[in-house]
Amino acid sequence: MAIKFQYNKTSLQTLDKQLKVRQRALPTLKNKESALRSEVKRARDMAAKLEKELEQELRRYDDMVRLWGEFDASLLRVEDVILSAKKIAGVQTPMLDEVRFDIAPYNPFNKPVWFPDGIDILRKLAEISINREVWLRKMELLEHARKKTTQKVNLYEKVQIPGFEDAMRKIKRFLEDEENLSKSAQKIVKTRQEQEVQL
Repeated sequence: MAIKFQYNKTSLQTLDKQLKVRQRALPTLKNKESALRSEVKRARDMAAKLEKELEQELRRYDDMVRLWGEFDASLLRVEDVILSAKKIAGVQTPMLDEVRFDIAPYNPFNKPVWFPDGIDILRKLAEISINREVWLRKMELLEHARKKTTQKVNLYEKVQIPGFEDAMRKIKRFLEDEENLSKSAQKIVKTRQEQEVQL
């Protein structure tokens, strides 16, 4: 990225202000990036843990597969998933508050004895699965924010700050050269005037 500037003191002051803004912001951005990185890892680990928990729960009921054929799946449905938002390093992320289920009325005398337990099992599996999805979504949001922050850190660190420093160095050299030329010209004029006075 080429930084546009003019060879004057106003441009030098403007570049200096922009450089200071970036230098002050850089440590904050690095801290944010670090915090986001650790939160992404935490969310990934939590989603993996919930995935394992779901698999373990499903394996626990493998021996009941034949019974699930009798189960009426329409008895239980997810009515509502209540989420709240939590800010992590400036990023709004979802938090699971509650999963509400709707249990259709059924006659316990016409259904097998294990149906209430089956409803509880399905409820537990659904809650684990929904919670896992929320953690995966949180991980996606945090990962996106981390990538953006990393890009900004790299832009500041590798492009803009060195670019501003280089532009300021060029302006300072130009102004110094201009000042030296002006002084030299003044000396030459003074010397000529002294020579003319002596003649």
